[in-house]
Amino acid sequence: MGRRKNNNNNNNNSDMNNNHLRFQDADEVIQDAAESSNLDDHSMCEPEPSEPSFLDSDDKTSADYYFDSYSHFGIHEEMLKDTVRTKTYQNVIYQNRFLFKDKVVLDVGAGTGILSLFCAKAGAAHVYAVECSDMANMAKQIVETNGYSNVVTVLKGKIEEIELPVEKVDIIISEWMGYFLLFENMLNSVLYARDKWLVEGGIVLPDKASLHLTAIEDADYKEDKIEFWNNVYGFDMSCIKKQAIMEPLVDTVDQNQIATNCQLLKTMDISKMSPGDASFTAPFKLIAERDDYIHALVAYFDVTFTKCHKLMGFSTGPRSRATHWKQTVLYLEDILTICQGEAIVGSMTVAQNKKNPRDVDIMVKYSLNGRRCNVSRVQYYKMR
Repeated sequence: MGRRKNNNNNNNNSDMNNNHLRFQDADEVIQDAAESSNLDDHSMCEPEPSEPSFLDSDDKTSADYYFDSYSHFGIHEEMLKDTVRTKTYQNVIYQNRFLFKDKVVLDVGAGTGILSLFCAKAGAAHVYAVECSDMANMAKQIVETNGYSNVVTVLKGKIEEIELPVEKVDIIISEWMGYFLLFENMLNSVLYARDKWLVEGGIVLPDKASLHLTAIEDADYKEDKIEFWNNVYGFDMSCIKKQAIMEPLVDTVDQNQIATNCQLLKTMDISKMSPGDASFTAPFKLIAERDDYIHALVAYFDVTFTKCHKLMGFSTGPRSRATHWKQTVLYLEDILTICQGEAIVGSMTVAQNKKNPRDVDIMVKYSLNGRRCNVSRVQYYKMR
């Protein structure tokens, strides 16, 4: 998915999200970091898998393709080079060594093992790095190359199927977040591990995640991505347009396009929530900050580590430093003409897709009763 026109990722301080807590910037902790946590802003998915390889058997399930996609080095390169993501985890671990000293840690979805290595270096007694994809073989070699084989044990397999050599762990750490926070549904694996192995009083990192919503003017890009299908070299292909508008676009939004306030939709406490809590309906009220047109809703998420000495975390919002998660754009069928102070009122329902739990079904109900525009509609989206 290409970058948006007029892309802008600078770190403006804005009062749009002034209800968010301010966090210590990771640059203050890791001296050699060129870039790191983006929470010097007020704003507070694993990446989307690449095409699956067909070199193996033809009877793979969607879950098999999901794990196979994480065997590709490019995905891990993108995540590791996301300094907001990786430096924040590094600083959470290194700055809070008191949490890890002599503790047993479980790393769920370990990938290259980078978080496990951070934990080992911070003084963990032992780290169990669980990775289902073939990247587990590389992680074992990486651990050995760096001299941590006596501290880090890499286990290849699904967290729901493997057995740990210990009955309980003190800490569970994971980078489970997908696009739109919940795409790929790795959260359930973390909750499974928590319920099975976390000692009473143990810690889950990160322990809080929140989903947010705003609205944008996006005429040029909607014309390019959606209205394009109305006339394709003189032919009407608008039947594709109906499908295109149902698929959320993961892309970077220019903060100057934001036309309303930001609404907190859902906060998740990873240490306490149940798997069913990831499906929800939340109301929203987006109030226009200026006269403008509204072409799309934009969702993004924040992640926080509340057990640290100082509150730490990062945002994937359009007013924060860019991450590989970008933002999720939900185009509206209507073009809304809104005046300053008017509100788009509605609700968003989020649920796992029944056929493929790693996909996310979204239903948005919205209405605007304004001076120049009156509309009420229900739209359905599917992240896949």
